[in-house]
Amino acid sequence: MSQVQLPDRAQMDQRRANWMAGWLLTVAGMVLVMVALGGLTRLTHSGLSMVEWKVFTGWIPPLNEQDWAILFEKYRQFPEFMKVNADMTVEGFKGIFWLEFIHRVWGRLIGLVFFIPFATFLVMRWVRVSEGLFWKFLGLLVLGASQGVMGWFMVMSGLVDRPDVSQYRLTAHFGLAVVIIGALIWVAMSLLKPKPYDEHHQDSASLNRWAFWLMVLIFVTAMSGGFVAGLDAGFAYNTFPLMDGEIIPGGLFDYSPVWLAPFEDITTVQFDHRTLAELTIVLILVFWMKSVDKHLAPRTRRAIQIFGLMALLQVSLGISTLLLVVPIALASLHQLGAVVLFSLSLWVVHELRMPQNIHGTMHSS
Repeated sequence: MSQVQLPDRAQMDQRRANWMAGWLLTVAGMVLVMVALGGLTRLTHSGLSMVEWKVFTGWIPPLNEQDWAILFEKYRQFPEFMKVNADMTVEGFKGIFWLEFIHRVWGRLIGLVFFIPFATFLVMRWVRVSEGLFWKFLGLLVLGASQGVMGWFMVMSGLVDRPDVSQYRLTAHFGLAVVIIGALIWVAMSLLKPKPYDEHHQDSASLNRWAFWLMVLIFVTAMSGGFVAGLDAGFAYNTFPLMDGEIIPGGLFDYSPVWLAPFEDITTVQFDHRTLAELTIVLILVFWMKSVDKHLAPRTRRAIQIFGLMALLQVSLGISTLLLVVPIALASLHQLGAVVLFSLSLWVVHELRMPQNIHGTMHSS
């Protein structure tokens, strides 16, 4: 009778790590879809159609005309209807309701897709409370829950006097989504590749700091784009590379108080975003060229190449969105491009890690 050979402990641990990494990357993909839905909601002015936040309910859409009439009557009590959509009918309301409803239901689905496997891994003892991996997963859960709170906090700003959400809260909501995606991807990559490439650490070291600061710059540039979206600044100065025929437009920082200009003045907000984007693409291309003659692992080199190509695509999307006066499809792709570019920069940073920077190991059961 032949004896079945059981996989050793290391193989079992890595198999479990692969499953958990796949789960985290799936959730990250769902959050990316959530960002796309949020962008479309913003661009189509649908985000203030739901004036209530039901934390644990709200899965069921309106099922009859009475349900629609109740929701529409609630919407009519708020500034967007009174100041912008006073002539809207119930049928028109349905047109802006569905996208926000799908956006919120998708957020709840993300919560379930994260929580149920997490609880299952605890029951199966794939992760334990005494391990660092448990606390990483718990931190991700808390981040996800806080995003729901941040989303409602943002919507509330448009339900008071001005029928538009605060650009500060909009940017915070977008920024938190980027952080969540980044955290999910980082933990997943650490499960898939727990150790860096020791044999290439010298060349990796010369690029590691570059990659980190590029990641920070990409995040800052994306956040400046949040202020552009929040102020509808993309509908002004629809030329490139000049603004109103000038490299430095008139009225720059012409705002009181001046320190609020980068956040509240349309001219300054768009100029800042353009300048940051131009600086970002130049530095990414320099980084790309610096990596050419380095001895890097094939996967690391591939990550850098994809990162550079995505940077070129993102700049093209940004310029096209501006020149064509913010068409919804292009604007949505540009927003997604920012998240993808940040995620790729994170991949590059992870690939270029130094051996001494590795923290934590996966516990086997």
